[in-house]
Amino acid sequence: MAPRRHVLQGAVALALAASALSAPMAWAASPAGAAAPAPVAMPQAPEVAARAYILQDLSTGQTLAARQADQSVEPASLTKLMTAYLVFQALQSGKLQLQQELPVSERAWRTGMTGASRTFIQVNSRVKVDDLIKGMIVQSGNDATTALAEGVGGSVENFVDMMNRQAQAFGLKATTFKNPEGLTAPGHVSTARELSVIASRLITDFPQSLPYYSMKEFSYNNIRQSNRNLLLWRDPTVDGLKTGFTEAAGYCLISTARRDVGGAQRRLLSVVVGTASPEARANESQKLLNWGYSAFDVVKLFDAGQAVTSAPVWKGASSTVRLGRAQPLMLVVPRGQGLHVKTSVTRSDPLIAPITQGQTVGTLKVTLRGQPWQELPLQALDAVPQAGFFGRAWDALRLAIQ
Repeated sequence: MAPRRHVLQGAVALALAASALSAPMAWAASPAGAAAPAPVAMPQAPEVAARAYILQDLSTGQTLAARQADQSVEPASLTKLMTAYLVFQALQSGKLQLQQELPVSERAWRTGMTGASRTFIQVNSRVKVDDLIKGMIVQSGNDATTALAEGVGGSVENFVDMMNRQAQAFGLKATTFKNPEGLTAPGHVSTARELSVIASRLITDFPQSLPYYSMKEFSYNNIRQSNRNLLLWRDPTVDGLKTGFTEAAGYCLISTARRDVGGAQRRLLSVVVGTASPEARANESQKLLNWGYSAFDVVKLFDAGQAVTSAPVWKGASSTVRLGRAQPLMLVVPRGQGLHVKTSVTRSDPLIAPITQGQTVGTLKVTLRGQPWQELPLQALDAVPQAGFFGRAWDALRLAIQ
């Protein structure tokens, strides 16, 4: 049966970027015969001196600006975000422990001797996983990264296979890894957009990684090194994420900041690749972050766990199910456009039990000035088990004669 569209007469709350969330207000349709609203004017993104970039609002999943975001680029040490993802995955599964000591192979030591990024771990020594993570993240140490890759994958080659399988699981099409540290290698490529996917998944799936990325310095073997992310010193809302550089890639930075907007936290993520200097990658990233926070308003549609609507359920122990999200339903719109937001619900009827809690059963379609703006999946807020035999039989009969 084709999806049915249900106009939602819900309450929507607007939060201006620099003020508190307002009380919920109903959105009314334009009077009959009124002039059609003007097309949405997107804010003009700043000029960014980089080969490619993308700016995303992780609180809403929206892309705010991008240029050449799907162009193939060398990821340099931004590669280490995928390495970190697999390391934190291993910690979560119990395969690794933070206080566990890993051996430093000659390969790991020699990788650290290539380029300027190393933690100065010694061959044939044993180093705690926690220190290796700090070395990889804060110092961008190629040696610490390789030691972690060997500890998780058994060998660098096995670990690289794991990286590429994870990229496929993320749905990445243009990313291929040849090593865990990001040194130049034929075919070692990604895009700004796909790097943003890796970064956002790391933040979302392993928020415990962020304290490492916000560390300004780390000392190992009596050698103190500073984090190369200059924004950690300039902007107190920035708490990551990773720098990168090779001759082919230029100077790159993935940065993320979290700012409070009217009591709600809003996180932005920028990916800037191919700038001319460490100063330039910081300046261009800061420019994007500041613009992203100032050029858009936050619209809060529904609270976490709040029912957007209820839908009929067939053959279930309950005749209806509440639709909503476990997280707040929010979106961003160009500044001053919040009053022109309208919503409708589309679902695939009939909904037949059993339905699990969290199962996607509909879509909240958002328009801005009558134009499609965003689609947000709606999930069942409650589980609906199957009804008994007679209940299922009765509903089957009702469905047959509809």
